Amino acid sequence: MPAKLFSISYLGPIQYYAHLYSASKVIIEYNCNYIKQTYRNRCNIYAANGIIPLTIPIDNRNHVKCPTKDIQISYDTPWQKQHWRSIKSAYNSTPYFEYYQDDFIPFFEKKFKYLFDFNLELMNVTMDAIGIILNFEFTQSFEIASFTNDYREIIHPKKDAYLTDSNFIPYEYRQVFNHKHGFKSNLSIIDLIFNKGPESLIVLKKSVKS
Repeated sequence: MPAKLFSISYLGPIQYYAHLYSASKVIIEYNCNYIKQTYRNRCNIYAANGIIPLTIPIDNRNHVKCPTKDIQISYDTPWQKQHWRSIKSAYNSTPYFEYYQDDFIPFFEKKFKYLFDFNLELMNVTMDAIGIILNFEFTQSFEIASFTNDYREIIHPKKDAYLTDSNFIPYEYRQVFNHKHGFKSNLSIIDLIFNKGPESLIVLKKSVKS
């Protein structure tokens, strides 16, 4: 199976982790210029009033034509407390929140300098919680378009962008607020983890064409 190429992500969507799970080799883009309004610094969660976007603020002084690996997180606002408060409010009543919350709390207390480092460590903890065993490789220079399985642009928070991914099939699972707003597909991976726990791998497997 060819390698799959990804951008780094902040608690990326189920589409992202479904492709990670099905990959034999994962390469993370390390040298691309930072692009705003991507999953690099945002995710979507499902709360009582519907979908809530969470965005990590970055230091605006250094993002213009700056490699993603050098992007620094801004702490001018208490975004960590705000994000965790939103996550806890959204998922406190899910079946597995209490079981997994201690894995994620440190990321909303410790201050990381670089967005890439924060996301990478968070991805490793997330994969461990799910049970995905992978070793990442990183690009040595910017990859133009040499990968058949290039998901850097395919996986994008633009509304319904995931529908253009012919290898991703959103698999419906029980969410706490289904009765209020119906099933919401391709949310942050934590929506799946807190709702399905050890069954998350089953959902990921059914969400991607082999």
